[in-house]
Amino acid sequence: MSVNHRINQFDFLAAADRIKPHVRRTPMVPSDSLSEKAGVPVYLKLEQLQTTGSFKLRGATNAISKLTADQRQKGVVCVSTGNHGRALAYAAKKAGISCTICMSRLVPQNKVDAIAKLGADIRITGASQDEAQLEADRLVLEEGLVLLPPFDHPDIISGQGTLGLEVLEEIPEVQTVLVPLSGGGLIAGIAAALKAARPSVKVVGLSMERGAAMAASLTAGRPVQVIEEPSLADSLGGGIGLDNQFTFETTRELVDDIVLLTEAEIAAGIRHAYWQERQVVEGSGAVGIAGLLAGKINPIGPVAVLLTGCNIDMNLHHRVIAGEDVDLANSEEG
Repeated sequence: MSVNHRINQFDFLAAADRIKPHVRRTPMVPSDSLSEKAGVPVYLKLEQLQTTGSFKLRGATNAISKLTADQRQKGVVCVSTGNHGRALAYAAKKAGISCTICMSRLVPQNKVDAIAKLGADIRITGASQDEAQLEADRLVLEEGLVLLPPFDHPDIISGQGTLGLEVLEEIPEVQTVLVPLSGGGLIAGIAAALKAARPSVKVVGLSMERGAAMAASLTAGRPVQVIEEPSLADSLGGGIGLDNQFTFETTRELVDDIVLLTEAEIAAGIRHAYWQERQVVEGSGAVGIAGLLAGKINPIGPVAVLLTGCNIDMNLHHRVIAGEDVDLANSEEG
């Protein structure tokens, strides 16, 4: 199986070897509470414990490692809802490469601050990821920076797909894998890596009801723009690009189901992760748990649930785990 007939299993294996010295192999642990709820064995891949707090370091590290000497000298730029920017800033700093991160005003301040601490040049522009993309495109055109997008890039997809390889190594008999879904870089890589080895594995993408661009695009049969709205799953916001080259077709071809979640269901996932699993997980990383709790998934076991990020504002996290009804669309955070 290939990603748009350009990325194959050898790319995932090469990426795994390339990033191994720089990226943590995160734990896979059983969840007794979710196994009881689902009626099948459920395991949690604790990728939120990754350096920089999310899976994004895998793709960013792989992409940085493949730059030519000329590209390294020019420096890199990306558009991000936070986690990709932090990962790219970290990987670029380690490699001694200049890095510029373009973000919209919707990106939470805690994520902006974390990127600033890594020394990246930050550009806040517009009220959506698509508007921030315009600034990144300008920097590429006028200053010659190298664009490393958050998902629609073969080296990014190959890096994220290493998570799929780890899932297979840790649970060879896995039958269902629950993956947060945004632009599709993670789920495209994981689905391609998994199904090349086990075609029968069911891959389920999970996103929020508000502004789920990939879900809307799949329904329309082509990439479409959506209105970006505040959400507890802020990292899943943003468009997939109207000129999407890789992730749309791969998601349409390889992903078995898409599940959309309410804000209350996402909050329940965050609470469960904390109180039952003792894990701090941001909304976008908790959607797999949320889908199981909401009864929106009928899993065939064993199940692997990817917890993909922990970069939540801790004041917001406190409010959510305390049971407060948090709606970012109607609050100061939004």
